[in-house]
Amino acid sequence: MKKETKWFEVEENETISECIDRMTEDGYQIAGRREEPIFAEVEGGPPVPVRQLIMLKGIKET
Repeated sequence: MKKETKWFEVEENETISECIDRMTEDGYQIAGRREEPIFAEVEGGPPVPVRQLIMLKGIKET
């Protein structure tokens, strides 16, 4: 049995629970999580963190 993996991005106006619901509707189970900060430059100064990008890894048995 082969396992298919796919990364799901938690949208800006979406909760983690809503993203997990979307994953299960597509037939995936949560298998991991990663976070990356999103930075922006403000008026030529140093980069400032704006928000956190959250990605959930889903696994589907095919």
